[in-house]
Amino acid sequence: MLLFLLKRLLQMIPIIIGMTFVSFLVIKLAPGDFFTQLEMNPAISKETIEELRKSYGLDQNLLLQYFHWLINALQFNLGYSFAYHKPVTELIGERLINTLQLTVSSFILSWLIAVPLGIIAGVYNGKLLDRIITLFSLFGISLPNFFLAFILMYVASKTGLFPIGGVVSENYEELSLIGKIADRLWHMAIPLTVLIVGSIAGLLRLVRSTIIEELNKDYVKVAIAKGLPYRTVVMKHAFRNAMNPFLTLIGFDIAGLLSGAALIEIITAWPGMGRLMFDAVMSQDLFLVMGSLYIGGIMLVVGNLIADILLALNDPRIREKEVEGKVVR
Repeated sequence: MLLFLLKRLLQMIPIIIGMTFVSFLVIKLAPGDFFTQLEMNPAISKETIEELRKSYGLDQNLLLQYFHWLINALQFNLGYSFAYHKPVTELIGERLINTLQLTVSSFILSWLIAVPLGIIAGVYNGKLLDRIITLFSLFGISLPNFFLAFILMYVASKTGLFPIGGVVSENYEELSLIGKIADRLWHMAIPLTVLIVGSIAGLLRLVRSTIIEELNKDYVKVAIAKGLPYRTVVMKHAFRNAMNPFLTLIGFDIAGLLSGAALIEIITAWPGMGRLMFDAVMSQDLFLVMGSLYIGGIMLVVGNLIADILLALNDPRIREKEVEGKVVR
């Protein structure tokens, strides 16, 4: 297991470097930069703008710029935001909490709802209960997240049942602990509902199809013929053997905790990483864009690492083959 983890950790290094270098190159190839906008201001001289570029190292060779950024990024010094006039780490720290609050809640609730429903649908395959659950999943897949967000925002604006934008109310500090939790959930209601509906739909269908496939295999039929309780066969045998694709999906879900809610955050005015990233790209705030991508890249490789660890723990054959150098996935 230790060799398995060590190999995975070493593979993370070139992935992070390659991803950040390509991102840096694409950003630099875009016409102009943040200071190009300042050239339109007659009150700011060209000499001042050139001095600003020089102070941030933007007058250097592209490779040197990336190398200096990478050295600082490895120390989690992500530079200074041009637009916000604040350190990038401070900005990301403020918004990261809001995004994780939303996406982690969505992640947990989606799995808690989708997995049991998927198992029930798989066990009752073709029956009324399965059809009802399948209809719900088809509704979630057919309805785009952004469209559902617009509908809920419209309803909220007309009825006033839920707040539009913001994380907490103005009197948040005056509330009790339970009141603060309720207030945050109240503000999360719209974006959280949109994310949960979208996540449940795909996950539920995956769980259902995998359970149906496992229940039709010979070892399940043999276990039932031997007199094992059907619930035991489903949960201890079929479900465990069906877990591998779910565990892989967990890794992708963890990797998408920062980026998965970006569009919904923008539509619902949720002050998270999605909105911050959008504003950074529009203003060509180089260090803020790169800092956001860097944190997102770390989440990507960590998510995949967690998925690999869970797969190896669930199926020892995977880590044994990995150590032997064989192709596993």
